[in-house]
Amino acid sequence: MIVVATSDFEVYHGVVNELRDRGATFTTVEPDDDLPDSTAVVVTDAAHADAFEQRTIVADPDDPRRAVDGALAALRGGGGRTVIGVDPGRNPGIAVLSGDVVVAAFQVPLADAVEVVQREAAEATAPVVRVGDGSRLESAKLVNDIEDVRVELVDETGTTPYLGTGARGMGDVLAAVNIARLEGEVLEEREIEPTEGELQTIKDRSRERSETNRAIDELLARRVAAGELTIDEALDEHRGDVDADRG
Repeated sequence: MIVVATSDFEVYHGVVNELRDRGATFTTVEPDDDLPDSTAVVVTDAAHADAFEQRTIVADPDDPRRAVDGALAALRGGGGRTVIGVDPGRNPGIAVLSGDVVVAAFQVPLADAVEVVQREAAEATAPVVRVGDGSRLESAKLVNDIEDVRVELVDETGTTPYLGTGARGMGDVLAAVNIARLEGEVLEEREIEPTEGELQTIKDRSRERSETNRAIDELLARRVAAGELTIDEALDEHRGDVDADRG
């Protein structure tokens, strides 16, 4: 059983609410009380970190979820590596696994994906990030931008599941779970030469976002494809070049 033993108000409420949201079985005691015989792991605050003989996890009041992740992993005996699966795309699906258990899932814009991955990997034990090899340009950007963690490129063939009634919108996250469970090739960098079709897609997207219905040129599209610029940044440069020509 998980026991929450803390006198810190913020830690108590953060951890208890997180455990309730997860549907976990737990109890709470004062730090000086005797622990139940069934105690398997104690979640406490920094002031009581050394007060217990049982497996202890110290919770940060600003990040109770991480403490709960650790407690649940310890309870299941899955204190192994954290694996982060990423299904690349314009809004990547991201799944965080501790052992075989999915402890967190996200779907965010591509511009925010690296930050999410780095945050989830920051305090993990021997983390590995597994990125699907589809959506080549987005996949390459993720592989190239993720730092200080092992990154594997995974063949994502067949990782997107069939979605039944009511499951619409979950495909990218579920694919990320499947990607996390597949071993891939370790990479530090992925170089991609964009195809004409990929460049045209970038130009079309820039036209859609342009206030003047104008697309960026091929040079800027190549810089977007390489991850050097976002489409909005490329549009700003394009607008500046046009204004300079007019001047």
